[in-house]
Amino acid sequence: MYLENLVIDALDPQRLGRFWEAVVEGERLTDEPGIFETRLAVPGGPELDLCFQQVSEPAPPAPRLHVDLAGGPHQDEEVARLLALGARRLDIGQGDVPWVVLADPEGNPCCVLEERAAHAGSGPVASLPLASADPDRDAAFWAWLTGWTDVTGSAPRSLRHPSLRGPLLEMVAEAAPHGPTKNRCHLDVRLEAGDDLDTVAAGIAERGGAPLRTDWGDLPWTSFTDPSGNELCLLPARA
Repeated sequence: MYLENLVIDALDPQRLGRFWEAVVEGERLTDEPGIFETRLAVPGGPELDLCFQQVSEPAPPAPRLHVDLAGGPHQDEEVARLLALGARRLDIGQGDVPWVVLADPEGNPCCVLEERAAHAGSGPVASLPLASADPDRDAAFWAWLTGWTDVTGSAPRSLRHPSLRGPLLEMVAEAAPHGPTKNRCHLDVRLEAGDDLDTVAAGIAERGGAPLRTDWGDLPWTSFTDPSGNELCLLPARA
């Protein structure tokens, strides 16, 4: 199994997808009605597809998963570039911090970080902070599910691709338990040849996750939640 997609709900997938494609300098994969996909490839590290799917509801407040971008020594220039692409500054009560909080064209928050040694070799996406009720438990869950490994970061627990390149998946203490509203962003994990869906589903349950019951019709993927209630999808192995 491996982490394949960062999925972002969008009112206008083309507009939002093209914004993020420019931000990460991605390679376009899909541009069709209701769906836009672009690929972030980290040299010597993982590939992560950013997938934008159309929804009718505006973004809810306080997302449980968001994107931190690498600013480093060129933080000011990166902020100016994102503003020129269509981002705006956002005040979420962060106060005087060394990172800059922005909103993308649909209001999803993202941060442009100052230079941090832990993010060396990350590429344009420095980290993916994920709200967690129990960072130790959730780090073990996501490490098993993705094959990513523990690393030292600024969060209570952080994981990274085995190449030690690309973004960190950070378990950050949640401000409140997951509510009834679907999160705007989630992660997709791809099964590989030899992975059995029922066996993986049992492993998810053993580690505190659960099936996610939806009314989205007959889909080729299977939905679950992690132990903190964050949505995720298991994609079938490629032929």
